[in-house]
Amino acid sequence: MKQFITLSFALFLAITNAQSNFEKGMKKAFELWEADKTEEAENLFERIANAEKDNWLPHYYITQINSLKSWNVKDETILKAQLDKAQKHLDLAMSFSENNPELLVMQAQVYTNWVAFDGRTYGMKYAAKVSELYQKAKQLDPNNPRAAFGAADWEMNSAKYFGKDTAPYCEAISNSVKLFDSYKLESKYHPNWGKERAIKVSEVCK
Repeated sequence: MKQFITLSFALFLAITNAQSNFEKGMKKAFELWEADKTEEAENLFERIANAEKDNWLPHYYITQINSLKSWNVKDETILKAQLDKAQKHLDLAMSFSENNPELLVMQAQVYTNWVAFDGRTYGMKYAAKVSELYQKAKQLDPNNPRAAFGAADWEMNSAKYFGKDTAPYCEAISNSVKLFDSYKLESKYHPNWGKERAIKVSEVCK
């Protein structure tokens, strides 16, 4: 009995220490990111991902960083390197967490990066997939604000691109803002972005 208690306590300490190291690392990575030390933050997320073999969160943020860096890139070689890295880590994250609405939303973001870079080349390849990803994310988690806003924003911009009325999407965007306030996060390190962008789009939506 004593041996069992000792083993259980040792296991508890190991789990607690692992959680502590993960939380410390994630906290530091976010601090670096918020201080505009994006490369350092990305490197730290990579180290966390290497240590946390089955945790999708560090891979998610590596993907997000590379997606964000790609929005205004004009050089296709640089864009491809960044988005290939984003896709590699997103695929790893999905292998740990199937049917994860947050990962589906991030996949839609990466595909949107390609469409934004060259709509004529990549629109036919990815546009329908982006819509499908947002719809699947909404089905899996109807209250997810990033899925709700992403879907409405994508459809609105698609309508704008084709010269159609964007007003029908304004209510959906406005409703997505409310979801940001009521959505419960699983942890402080789970995705929690998008509200400011949703508010801005809602304010100018007509």
